[in-house]
Amino acid sequence: MKKVSIISAQEAAQKVTDDDTILCGGFGMTGAPVHLLHALAETDRKNLTYIGNNVGEPGLGGDRLLTNGQLKKMIGSYFTSNPNAVKWAQEGKVDYDLLPQGTLGEAIRAGGMGIGGFFTPTSAGTVLAEKKETKTINGIEQVFVEGIRGNVAFVRAWKADTAGNLTYRMTEQNFNPAMATAADIVIAEVEEIVAVGEIDPNQIHTQACFVDYLVEAKLQKEHLGSSASVGSKKAGEVRLNIARRALEELNKGDIVNLGIGIPTLVADLIKEEDGIILHTENGMLGVGPEPADGSGAMTNPVNAGKIPVTAVKGASYFDTATSFGMIRGKHVDVAIMGGLEVDEKGNLANWAVPGKPLLGVGGAMDLASGSKKLIITMNHNNKDGSPKLVKACELPITAMNAVDLVITDKAVFKLGESGFELVELMSGVSLEEVEKSTGVEFLNRLK
Repeated sequence: MKKVSIISAQEAAQKVTDDDTILCGGFGMTGAPVHLLHALAETDRKNLTYIGNNVGEPGLGGDRLLTNGQLKKMIGSYFTSNPNAVKWAQEGKVDYDLLPQGTLGEAIRAGGMGIGGFFTPTSAGTVLAEKKETKTINGIEQVFVEGIRGNVAFVRAWKADTAGNLTYRMTEQNFNPAMATAADIVIAEVEEIVAVGEIDPNQIHTQACFVDYLVEAKLQKEHLGSSASVGSKKAGEVRLNIARRALEELNKGDIVNLGIGIPTLVADLIKEEDGIILHTENGMLGVGPEPADGSGAMTNPVNAGKIPVTAVKGASYFDTATSFGMIRGKHVDVAIMGGLEVDEKGNLANWAVPGKPLLGVGGAMDLASGSKKLIITMNHNNKDGSPKLVKACELPITAMNAVDLVITDKAVFKLGESGFELVELMSGVSLEEVEKSTGVEFLNRLK
């Protein structure tokens, strides 16, 4: 069995040259190669293209490369979590490409597997598909995306052996396994290096043939953060009522993905006997509640909101490519998401608002177009009283013809061939109130 070179983070940083494209694993700070990125930030390397879900939390890792002026371009799916990335993009100091999270993961996987590109239904009909080749396959419009490769990949694994075999811990897989296949030089930062044979072959996620260098670097608590409340326990009664109504749409055995905002409140209402299986797109099936002891990501998996969670019996972990394969492959039964606008054709707008750069699509497009059933939970009207149910979306589209059900603080609507169909009024709300506050005609299907 071969042995890979074990080097320091500083030596690893010297493997990067000016104008390189670097692939950087991690979802937030979970599974992020923070030591390698810090070491690179101490060099004078410049004109780098950074590919990752985002450029990391402010002040750490990839964010230092950005604020140092070492990046000429960033390619990812959710830069809005980093104020520096938004600021630099707005000021034109760094170029950027935005890809849906699942598309990004699959493009990296394709690049690593020697596949030139692929067609995906994600982003079809949206601004992210403009100027890209499209093709109708089995009656579904799909967008062509080229495979992605880099010069150097920085990945983070939990354990390695001296041959370069890697194993990941819980939700720390995310983009790392795909990135470990898709670069000319792959450098793995790991918590522990053991002798060949000490890792059970069944537990090896990245094989030694992909890895060139190892760096042993132990994580500290500040690298992963601690448990934080999403505020669901303090949610207003109106929001909780919407969440309770959404829960009624779920059946025992359903695999369900919950978006940020009102949808996350549904998780607090699910009981073990309900038999509902929660999926989080960063790589976990069988998501349980937040840890009761308040412990953080050093000892727990995290969900898509980067909040530490627990695992229910039968839970499993996987990488980003597998997770979004579940979504696009229609293996997720229900997605519950927030919305900014829904129109009578079932089009959803929920990822961009006027006057702000298009920097944060995340997994929204994949989930909206890929789940078997899409439920939108939102307030019936904006703060200024304008309607969120409209004849045609004016905001950037997330997914076309995707919405099945809308639950607002006033009513429940199904989307049928003729558009919105009112099927239920929320407690204390009159039909007249709904008619006055809705921006589009609807069929009254009240019993």
